[in-house]
Amino acid sequence: MTTFAPMKIDDLLLERSGNKCELCQSENNLKAYEVGPQDRYTDENTILICGKCTAQIDKKEELDASHWNVLTTTMWSEVPGIQVVTWRMLNRLRGESWAAESLDMMYMDEDRMTWAKATGDHDNDGSVDLHKDSNGNVLQTGDTIVLTRSLDVKGTTLNAKMGTVVKNIRLVADNTEQIEGKIEGQTIVILTKYVRKQGA
Repeated sequence: MTTFAPMKIDDLLLERSGNKCELCQSENNLKAYEVGPQDRYTDENTILICGKCTAQIDKKEELDASHWNVLTTTMWSEVPGIQVVTWRMLNRLRGESWAAESLDMMYMDEDRMTWAKATGDHDNDGSVDLHKDSNGNVLQTGDTIVLTRSLDVKGTTLNAKMGTVVKNIRLVADNTEQIEGKIEGQTIVILTKYVRKQGA
């Protein structure tokens, strides 16, 4: 009797997807995306998607409705993880008539619907909470910023002057109004409304 070693999830995803994003068909920057919440990840609840889809699903980038027109096709997928992500994204885009119509047509069994609703993401609109500077430019970890006003640093005698350049900032994960940066060797929290992204 011949036994075969089970394929790794990554290999299964590549074979299933034809080496393309399982949502938008892009071939760029593909990676396995675990559709939570789960006790353990399998090929049924893990999907292969591109960087653009990942960024918008994870709310790291503004939602681009035209990018998601493809959901009218992916909604018919038999892969549970694709169905769940499609349903969640259609809900976030429900202000678009095509998304609302697709939601009306889409069917999932009770277990998948419970899973799809588990994150509460379907209750959100398409807005994204991003770290933005005083001019509305999106900030990313590693960016260089310039202070737009002089700031006294609490608990120190340090006064950060207007025009001070702060390199390699870090975003504060749970607060889009704050970033961290080093000024004169000290790591401090800076409010995004007092900074301007350099070069923007």
